[in-house]
Amino acid sequence: MKAAVLRYRVMAYVTGVVLIVLCFVGIPLQIAGKPAVANYVGVTHGILYIIYLVCAWILARKLRLATKPTVIMLLAGTIPVMTFIVERWVTRRFINPALADQDHRVETVSR
Repeated sequence: MKAAVLRYRVMAYVTGVVLIVLCFVGIPLQIAGKPAVANYVGVTHGILYIIYLVCAWILARKLRLATKPTVIMLLAGTIPVMTFIVERWVTRRFINPALADQDHRVETVSR
């Protein structure tokens, strides 16, 4: 589970940063007549978002999340800054309790 959490967190932050660059640098430059940044960063974000979707889906299944939190996780990569907010929410609400329960079970078995 820890590997899935790490992959999700890394992809959430990378996808979020690239989307911010696209929205706040690439799009204004495109409006100003210089579309190269928006084109390259847009394609990069698209590829990274697909990877983010896979990582988020795998983690959601491992955590056995309901439909609503899963959809929120998956859509977070489409709104600037949202991946950071949703990652913190998912960590506090679902990941930390699941990891604590997993660690508790390991301690109980090892005794």
